[in-house]
Amino acid sequence: MPYDVFLSERRRRMADVVRAAWERLRGGSPVAKVAPTTAELIAGGETEGVEFKSTLRANLHTGQPDDKMQMAGLKTIAAFLNAGGGTLLIGVADDGAVTGLAADDFANEDKMSLHLVNLIRDRIGELFLPYVHPEFVEHDGGRVLSIRCERGPKPAFVKEGAAQRFFVRGANATAELIGQAVVDYSAQRFK
Repeated sequence: MPYDVFLSERRRRMADVVRAAWERLRGGSPVAKVAPTTAELIAGGETEGVEFKSTLRANLHTGQPDDKMQMAGLKTIAAFLNAGGGTLLIGVADDGAVTGLAADDFANEDKMSLHLVNLIRDRIGELFLPYVHPEFVEHDGGRVLSIRCERGPKPAFVKEGAAQRFFVRGANATAELIGQAVVDYSAQRFK
């Protein structure tokens, strides 16, 4: 395990021990968890609850907006909603290098945020908007769009043309379920 990942994991585990002790002292009432920082998320790499994408809409090979790039982000958001939640970091390459947000070529961060909200509303559903929390952060000299997703209240499907697609997270990957697998997963997860 790389040393910076070890330090991040050790810090998280120590915080869990302190939190559990504090809860016992308070008589068992829960204490709110502190969300990890962007630096900690990046240092930990892609996991079941963390995914990196270099862009929201731009294809880095063509330099043009590409629906496949948008679909990649939407699949991850839906998968987090369908599982236990997670964070999608836009502007971060798979190796954890910050690429920033310039490639997406939005006029400003407000326009990028509005584009994301419209994508979620149109292709996943407005019911899920309160469960998705975008935030722009500075990291390693670049801007990153951190999209924290909560566990959704019901199955989240992504519209792609006439199709409704269902995604979940497993290990550090997003997987599509089809047919009976969607029914079985939904019956277990959305009791």
